Amino acid sequence: MYKSIIRPLFFLFDPEKIHHFTFSLIKLASKIPGLPFLFRTLFQVNNKKLERTLFGLTFKNPVGLAAGFDKNAVLYNELANFGFGFIEIGTVTPIAQEGNPKKRVFRLKTDNALINRMGFNNKGVKAATEQLKKNKGNILIGGNIGKNTATMPDHYTADYIACFKELHPYVDYFVLNVSCPNVSSHAKLNDKAYLLELISEVQKENKKFNKQKPILLKIAPDLNTVQLDEIIELVAETNIEGVIASNTSTNREGLIASKENLELIGNGGLSGKPIKNRSTAVIKYLAETSGKAFPIIGVGGIHSAEDALEKINAGADLIQIYTGFIYEGPALVKKINKAILRNQN
Repeated sequence: MYKSIIRPLFFLFDPEKIHHFTFSLIKLASKIPGLPFLFRTLFQVNNKKLERTLFGLTFKNPVGLAAGFDKNAVLYNELANFGFGFIEIGTVTPIAQEGNPKKRVFRLKTDNALINRMGFNNKGVKAATEQLKKNKGNILIGGNIGKNTATMPDHYTADYIACFKELHPYVDYFVLNVSCPNVSSHAKLNDKAYLLELISEVQKENKKFNKQKPILLKIAPDLNTVQLDEIIELVAETNIEGVIASNTSTNREGLIASKENLELIGNGGLSGKPIKNRSTAVIKYLAETSGKAFPIIGVGGIHSAEDALEKINAGADLIQIYTGFIYEGPALVKKINKAILRNQN
């Protein structure tokens, strides 16, 4: 029903506008007595064999919703009914910002992909914490944090620290987003020396709390092997809890979409099926080269249960979906969890 009726209807409208409409629809539906229970019945797979314990947290299943979908933490309680094992909110910045000018989200239907240049549009960290105070405790929450666009390079770390301190009581783990292609001064955020400084400062802040929260690093799918070796060294030197591989891509190779269409769209991060193999290759390299020294959350181009198993077989401990959720619908979560169970037996 989703792919035959709902998706074709939704795809008639602007991607960003339909995203907000969908949020309103899910909010409204979740207030109707009996519907949340129906959603749980339709989409959840509850089985102890799906549980995964990583960096001190127990995930009820390995399938998460990637950052960018529920930026401002307004829908995570309702989305928990759709079978996810964890939900990552954000990217959150210290101060609310509009992001890049619209139009800034584009569908590549022939490629089962999206291109976005949102630019960390969000309502700011304080708005997110107010929403997270409403947490019903049904799902693990990750906090994906970044810097404001207007922040000068000398103050990047202060932005991350501000978000970290504010969100700390309300999220289960943190993600330092240093790999989004839609923010300024991208180069500095990928410099190993700066990342050492950033992680060190965030870890110092973490130790001030009675309970420390796991810290992960989100990386790009376009890194070469030398850069990936630096990531492995970085994890070893800092002892951060893990890596999310990967963010969106700036690479446009192998797309079905015409060159003319891509030129009209312009810059932005590519997500969906076209980056599946790239992100899997990154996961495989990190896992094999490091000797599986740290947990990896695999994300990028997961549109089927087979895609998810491919990520897991490459070395991912958990996986996340986003574009696949939009193209394939909520049934994708259940399909992946059932396939993981079959694969374990």
